[in-house]
Amino acid sequence: MSHFSDINLNKQLQNAVSDLELTKQTPIQEKTFSEILSGTDIVGIAQTGTGKTIAYCLPLLQELSYSDQKNPRILILVPTRELVVQVVETMESLTEYISCRIVGVYGGTNINTQKIKLQDGADVVVATPGRLYDLALCRALQLKGIKKLVIDEVDVMLDLGFRFQLINIFELLPERRQNIMFSATMTEEVDELISSFFSRSKRVQIALSGTPLDNISQIKYSVPNYYTKVNLLVHILRNKEELKKVLVFVSSKKIADRLFEALEEFFISDIAVIHSNKSQNYRFKSIKKYDEGTCRILIATDIIARGMDLDKISHVINFDTPIYPENYMHRIGRTGRAEEKGKSLLFYTEKEEKNKEFIEDLMNYKIPVSEIPEEVEITQQLTEEERKSNGKNFYRNVKKV
Repeated sequence: MSHFSDINLNKQLQNAVSDLELTKQTPIQEKTFSEILSGTDIVGIAQTGTGKTIAYCLPLLQELSYSDQKNPRILILVPTRELVVQVVETMESLTEYISCRIVGVYGGTNINTQKIKLQDGADVVVATPGRLYDLALCRALQLKGIKKLVIDEVDVMLDLGFRFQLINIFELLPERRQNIMFSATMTEEVDELISSFFSRSKRVQIALSGTPLDNISQIKYSVPNYYTKVNLLVHILRNKEELKKVLVFVSSKKIADRLFEALEEFFISDIAVIHSNKSQNYRFKSIKKYDEGTCRILIATDIIARGMDLDKISHVINFDTPIYPENYMHRIGRTGRAEEKGKSLLFYTEKEEKNKEFIEDLMNYKIPVSEIPEEVEITQQLTEEERKSNGKNFYRNVKKV
């Protein structure tokens, strides 16, 4: 692993990197820096939390010269508003000693405000696909000067249904450009997009998607139902000394809200929830509180969490077992960053057992079992969904007899 001081960064970027206290490159940064700098089309595959944003920002800024032209030369597409904000913040930190105009645009806010920002000119535009396309169609943003296109978290983009918007955007861009894509997983959809539009791209993969980080310890709990999961979670979260900053993952927006209501009476201002149905202002405030440490527990869905760059998470709790085993890897990759120790807890019911087995097969690792503490109430109370599911199973068994 090489140091940032060993690579050929200009003095201004070296100073910014030093201010950020970045010393060693991560594997994805080391393997892609020279490739991006050389102008090669590249697809980087690396787990969440491996430094992908810095991996593309540094070489792009190294090559970016001063210009007073109004039209942007670098376009960075990301799937969520939160990720636009994170990438803009990273870019602004790296350009502390460089004259560089960076504009972030996303939906859910007044488009006229963004039009005014763009009128002043931009070197780099960071955008969600929908809002970018709207701005391009109304001619508030000219894309003819784009020399570098970055598509970050491309797997999440496709999960969110942005394929159509991406293809429309490609048609507005000049053919002669460098294409840089980053993804946490190589799904069939991602592979098909690359084959169709970026067939000459060089692929750089850092570790398999099923490779857990060595500094993350994992345990699992077999739990009979939702409300027992809640009781177990309350018991675990009461240990404030050990669980200093906790990210709780759930499978849906509905469960996120339901769990927040159940936990709020125990933890009051110590807990927040975010998902795509929450207003932008609410989401930003929740993330800020969590990031600054005034809120210890954050409940999040998989997709929205992929747009966040959060540090010093002590524990990731998988309240639901994800259907796709790769999502488990993204979840637990939120803890144990920057060589710190992290811990992952997995709750699974009988219905989720197969999903748990798929995760263990992917990792080639059996997660150690932990018993539910005696003081945790194992309740027979079921959610409406669990009652319906049990009824269907009972009916199937009767038919078999």
